[in-house]
Amino acid sequence: MFVLDTHGQPLDPCHPARARRLLASGRAVIHRHTPFVIRLRERAVTDSTIQGVEVGIDPGSKHTGIAVFTERDGIRAGMYGIQLDHRDGQIRDRLSARAALRRGRRSRNLRYRAPRFSNRTKPKGWLAPSLRHRVDTTMSWVGRLRRWAPVQAVHIERVAFDTHAMSAGEPLEGVEYQQGTLAGYEVREYLLAKWERTCAYCGKQDAPLNIDHIHPRSRGGSDRVSNLTLACVPCNQIKNATPIQEFLKAKPALLAKILGRTKAPLRDAAAVNATRWALWRALTATSLPVTTSSGGRTKWNRSRSGAPKSHTLDALHVGAMEAVTGWPSTVLVVKATGRGTYRRTRTDKYGFPRLRLPRIKTVRGFQTGDLVRANVPTGKKAGVHTGRVAVRSTGNFNITTRHGTVQGIGHRHVRLLQRADGYGYTLHSEARLRAAFPPPPEGVGIHAGEI
Repeated sequence: MFVLDTHGQPLDPCHPARARRLLASGRAVIHRHTPFVIRLRERAVTDSTIQGVEVGIDPGSKHTGIAVFTERDGIRAGMYGIQLDHRDGQIRDRLSARAALRRGRRSRNLRYRAPRFSNRTKPKGWLAPSLRHRVDTTMSWVGRLRRWAPVQAVHIERVAFDTHAMSAGEPLEGVEYQQGTLAGYEVREYLLAKWERTCAYCGKQDAPLNIDHIHPRSRGGSDRVSNLTLACVPCNQIKNATPIQEFLKAKPALLAKILGRTKAPLRDAAAVNATRWALWRALTATSLPVTTSSGGRTKWNRSRSGAPKSHTLDALHVGAMEAVTGWPSTVLVVKATGRGTYRRTRTDKYGFPRLRLPRIKTVRGFQTGDLVRANVPTGKKAGVHTGRVAVRSTGNFNITTRHGTVQGIGHRHVRLLQRADGYGYTLHSEARLRAAFPPPPEGVGIHAGEI
């Protein structure tokens, strides 16, 4: 748990059990509900010895993993994990819809209007709003972690492949000089994500998967990513050097599906590459020590430690390290939801107004998106409901909990826990990952334990 001193300055995080004892004894108060932060009543930074923590960031297209850990002599201990879910798809779709509506209005009313697109110039380093959103939300959470914990350094993936991380002390020949010890990790990781860790031919999961050439190399096939897929060992052996058109002659639907999937654009990879440098420049402007690494090294570190695949665990394994002594048992999933909209009129699919929203966002002291707790004593909705509230002008609110949405709860039973900050929060357990990926035996890797 994050801990602040009596003046709001960050201290070293503590164990949840210690936080409960401090709250029960009255020595601390709740400063923030999610993520949970406590503030000590009678203790300042000057009265404490701070060791500090470090932050690892694994940038992604749809999700960004953030890990808070301590590092001593290359040994890391994970303390907190955050999975940040971006909403770049919503931003892109809404901008496209707005552009279509504006184009329609202008063509109807100003048919002979001269084009002005050549008069606008973009500043250096400009990113599309959907890409800028990834950088801004990640930097926002780095700033929050700096307010809640004594962050000493940041580790981030900046490039897809590090050509400097080569094997030292051994003679290299030919193409080996360009590959090094991390060769192939980026391609394997991309294929696992693209084909969802399943065999492309039989759909088998949770089995060893090989990289298969759709058009065999012996028949002129290349090593490009568009010609690679995943296949389980039996399918790979049966297919061998057979062209996919002959191998799937009896399954035309599956053949068309695989061929269509291979031509899918590398949109996610392009988005990550476009934002990594902008995120690195923004981090270096914070005056924190920032170290960069490659995605290949992250995969290599995770394979050595035996850790399962997840966004937060990738963030924990970013950069140069020796071992990991443990990682958190739960991960805070933060979904970017936005702070509402300026639009006061909802339209139908044809663009005509169908609903007018109120001009005032606050109802009875609450706003849509606030984290609340409702204690209903009697009736069909009796019980305690904790979640996000959707306000109504009648005073009867809807509360969305992890079990569903409870409608029509009176405002008199609702108590505010935390104001809406543009994010939605849920907790995911790492137990399913530990069941699928048991820790390695003694002496081989590290063991995952609760922090």
